[in-house]
Amino acid sequence: MSGRAQDRYAGTAQGPAWINSHVRTQLGRPLTRLRTAQKPRTAGPGHPRRWRFLIAAAALLVAVFGVATARLFVWPERGMPGHVDAIVMLNGPGDRLPTALSLAWAHRAPVVVISRGSPYWARGTGCAPQIPGVRVICFGPDPATTRGEAEFTGRLARQYHWHSIVLVTTTPQDTRARLRVQRCFPGSIYVMTAPLPAYEWPYALVYEWGATLKALLVQRSC
Repeated sequence: MSGRAQDRYAGTAQGPAWINSHVRTQLGRPLTRLRTAQKPRTAGPGHPRRWRFLIAAAALLVAVFGVATARLFVWPERGMPGHVDAIVMLNGPGDRLPTALSLAWAHRAPVVVISRGSPYWARGTGCAPQIPGVRVICFGPDPATTRGEAEFTGRLARQYHWHSIVLVTTTPQDTRARLRVQRCFPGSIYVMTAPLPAYEWPYALVYEWGATLKALLVQRSC
């Protein structure tokens, strides 16, 4: 090879070692470019979708809880017929005693039963005024709970052959009172609710959730 030819290719050898993509191999196939290292994958569309699912599930649970609270403790079934065999006042907060006595004075039942199981009403030896044509029964339940009141009501119902009663309580306790009493009394049960101060509602709702779950899951008998 002449010196001029050697000089012509010497510059090529010293230049950058790259091959264009259109250069073909011996098999006639183009050489592919080298792949660069891939970057780590960032949060893709699956993560927002997962968060939307969790938010929707949480919203559904909150909605179900709200509906259950409203149905069980805010707007439960209530009302009574014109006459029943007995009026039973469960002890607790609210204007229960005036409500029970107003039903008795209207002669909606021949018997009114007053629970003295808590310090809210009927302290000491007092119970209720005498009402003409109505028998007044006062009792202290044992235990001093709604369950004790239900047990005593069941015993009275068997003794006096009652077939229907109306419970006097507050709206949040309505559902649990029915649940407790119907386990001890097979007759018809109605509920009339007494007013409850607005500031007592938050505590009453929380308490009734816990007490109702206890009655459903733990104390399932009369």
